[in-house]
Amino acid sequence: MRGEILSLLPQLRGFARFLTGQAAQADDLVQETVLRALAALDQFSPGTSMKAWLYTIARNLFYEQVRHGRRERDVMSDYARRPDRPESDTGEGEADALRDLDGAIWRLSPRLREALVLVGVQEMTYAEAAHVCGVTVGTIKARVSRARSQIMEYMTPPPEGG
Repeated sequence: MRGEILSLLPQLRGFARFLTGQAAQADDLVQETVLRALAALDQFSPGTSMKAWLYTIARNLFYEQVRHGRRERDVMSDYARRPDRPESDTGEGEADALRDLDGAIWRLSPRLREALVLVGVQEMTYAEAAHVCGVTVGTIKARVSRARSQIMEYMTPPPEGG
């Protein structure tokens, strides 16, 4: 089981990065998630998804930290003005589009962003994402749909001359 945890670290870090918006905070979240998972390894049900179990721990830990007032406002405002964001190797127009998409994703509410990341980026099934978030499959589908619609709305330029 420990080997499976190790193999999932890159994906877990990616998920943590979407939750926190910062590499250092994501690393801290992953570290704490792994520590909690190892401490509670006897609570893991063999035959179930280790990935979903770890994501659930990470998600719950993140929201626990938010409830303690340490994260959400600072993360979102810091991310918007961070000078250390990596530059893209793509062409200038593509880089602008990626920055616009990145900005649109960060404009989503945390719940919509989380659902979109789990299904769209982490390639979880709706059922796995629902398990991680502690909601029904229908709720996850609705959140992903709303997230996609909002991103399209954010990405659509205003009409000319209006």
